[in-house]
Amino acid sequence: MNPDELKAAVGRAALAHVPRGSVIGVGTGSTVDRFIDALGAARGLVAGAVSSSERSSARLRERGIEVLDAAAVQRLPVYIDGADEIDPAGCMIKGGGGALTREKIVADLADRFVCIADESKRVAVLGAFPLPLEVIAMAAAQVTRRLAALGARVVPRAGFVSDNGHPILDAHGLAITDPAALECEINQWPGVVTVGIFARHRAQLCLLGTPQGVQTLRFD
Repeated sequence: MNPDELKAAVGRAALAHVPRGSVIGVGTGSTVDRFIDALGAARGLVAGAVSSSERSSARLRERGIEVLDAAAVQRLPVYIDGADEIDPAGCMIKGGGGALTREKIVADLADRFVCIADESKRVAVLGAFPLPLEVIAMAAAQVTRRLAALGARVVPRAGFVSDNGHPILDAHGLAITDPAALECEINQWPGVVTVGIFARHRAQLCLLGTPQGVQTLRFD
């Protein structure tokens, strides 16, 4: 299967983890686009969705799925989203599409995180993919210096601002051997809105697209 077929396969497989009649959390990205397409084809499966981006919200509405504000729900049974990398513990790097802050907010509402990805996203150690940080513009230079002190090469994401109106910094060259500790440290730096390490909000399950079919990885 080609990459798009793998994404479509895991998108369809994720439907099995959606409780009928529920409101679910929906992430952002090309793999999630395929999940939204499958969700739209399974008419009436969900009562609605809380979305992590304007992009996903538009696609959900186009497929006849009601989009609810995060403030309108107290809990979600499941959050379904992709990853840029996922390690053997279910910790992830996310934010390649720039939606990391809203993704983390919606993930925090959910009882369960189901990651959908192709096998290229599975890694032994996080960090080959550049680590995104959403920052307050005023703090970008200072955050860049802090990241450089950790050994990162920092590249501001040119011509891009998040749905929240903030710039993104991409930190290259980090080997993230303790994702939870690094997430905690960076999130405490003044001016960091959020960092794209998902360790506290790690996946409990990953549906991994491979040429041999969809594999299920469990991290409970």
